[in-house]
Amino acid sequence: MSSAPNVTRATPDGVTWLASAGTYPRSTLALWEERPDAPIVLPCGTVFDVVSAPAIFGRRMLDRLWDEGPGSGPVAVFRGRVLLFTAPGTAQRLPSLLNWEEWGSHRTDEVPPLLCHGPGDAVTVPALTGNDTPGSSRWLVAPDTRHPWLPGPEVLLWAAVRAARSAVRISIFPPADQDAKVYDVSRRR
Repeated sequence: MSSAPNVTRATPDGVTWLASAGTYPRSTLALWEERPDAPIVLPCGTVFDVVSAPAIFGRRMLDRLWDEGPGSGPVAVFRGRVLLFTAPGTAQRLPSLLNWEEWGSHRTDEVPPLLCHGPGDAVTVPALTGNDTPGSSRWLVAPDTRHPWLPGPEVLLWAAVRAARSAVRISIFPPADQDAKVYDVSRRR
């Protein structure tokens, strides 16, 4: 079993990759050189899409990706949500896969809605420097290469379903009556 890498600060190659998503990558890089502690808003849809999940469920998905699956691309936390950076096109395809899996019919606190950000959307990207202040945006898995592997919609569906199954324990048997008398009938003839 593997676990998520402990990369909480973006490397120069990772910064270059992130900046390439912006309309003006050189301006984005200049801004980050001047203020590496500043979060920035970047558009989705060309370099990456983002799937946003509530914090606890998002961590379950991330655990599944690293413990049982292929790992993840960059992952951030922002305002109580986990932002999974995914392959472009994921935001358009994942909702139909979730519908096919009947995601909405089983929705509970343990199976939350996932927000998909693609073309026309933008997300706040954490500062380049690690920030461990509670409630602040930060990297769980920071970008560390110019060409990170980004999971696609099928991988995210797999992780979401696995995370949901681990969170929701459904039994076909009714709960046991605590006051019931139990008799051993195995020796009766």
